Amino acid sequence: MLARRLAAPALAGWDPAALSGAILLAPIELAGGLLRKGTTLDAALGAELVAAARAGELERPIRVGWPEPGDLHEDEAAERLAVAGGGEGIERRPPRQSRIDLVAKWDGVLHVHTDQLRRLNAIDSLEIFTLFHGQAVQAGQLVASVKVAPHLISGLIVEQGVAISQESMPLVEVRPYQRAVVGAIAAESLTKAALARFESGARLKVEALGARFVGSTVLAELEAEEAELEARVALRTLAVERGLDLILVGGVSAGDPLSPFYSALEGLGGRVLRHGVPAHPGSMIWLAELGHTQLLGLPQCGMFAKATAADLILPRLLTGERLTAESLAELAHGGVLIKEMRFRFPPYAQKLDAPEP
Repeated sequence: MLARRLAAPALAGWDPAALSGAILLAPIELAGGLLRKGTTLDAALGAELVAAARAGELERPIRVGWPEPGDLHEDEAAERLAVAGGGEGIERRPPRQSRIDLVAKWDGVLHVHTDQLRRLNAIDSLEIFTLFHGQAVQAGQLVASVKVAPHLISGLIVEQGVAISQESMPLVEVRPYQRAVVGAIAAESLTKAALARFESGARLKVEALGARFVGSTVLAELEAEEAELEARVALRTLAVERGLDLILVGGVSAGDPLSPFYSALEGLGGRVLRHGVPAHPGSMIWLAELGHTQLLGLPQCGMFAKATAADLILPRLLTGERLTAESLAELAHGGVLIKEMRFRFPPYAQKLDAPEP
């Protein structure tokens, strides 16, 4: 970019045609109104600026730049980055102050490929900034913005960012909730009132995310061998025979390796993917799988009616994502889930009580 600072006396001697195609690098107030920075001058605007300079109406110099071969206007550069970086579930808004906002097309979970994002933003002048990876979002919600710093930028620089955005997965995407079928197992002794609270809490969360809740199975308090058999029957019924997408399990702690529930799960060919997650409240959450079915467990049934780390995990499970120990490890960044962090939760959880510390 070739840039010039032109005071009124100098500008008065210019041929207006010489300004055509230049970009204003700072705003200018004219009698007809404000010309914003980033404005591309045409012949008419060039003539208006020169006339204002000759009439003594310019109070300060103008700052202009001319594109060199291969340069892009900031709006076009941001558009190219936005197109490259936005995946499924992303809708682009028109440029506003040379920034393009990306919003969610539907309710779901935002996925940000953070390594690509970091490397793109390490390129001087390129800017893409987002909400948190794994955050529950709603249709129409702003999830990311795209911008370049200068008003004119080399197309080669922009292409570097485009290449990073398209390396493997889109830079940002919103995965929608699926019509999952969800059941529950209460593996602790509950009064009728406590069971009702467990079911209503689980149902509220599941149905708020577009899934279908089919009720809960209550396991009686039995001796270890009988308890394992009963847990195995419940798991076989829900996961193998009925093929539920997700089972919520209350009353089995991640810190209790002797729970007969785990041996029942293992006996059916299932496995625990992670004991505990690096976030609180809810650090005793565990995640398992049995064939197609995923299982999300909490140490107390009553915790399903409260706001915990499970409310970061449940939305992801209900988009059909197959979570792993590695993806749960990402919860550590931002895992202190005090009330100020509730914005990351789905709407249903933002005003729920948290468990006692």
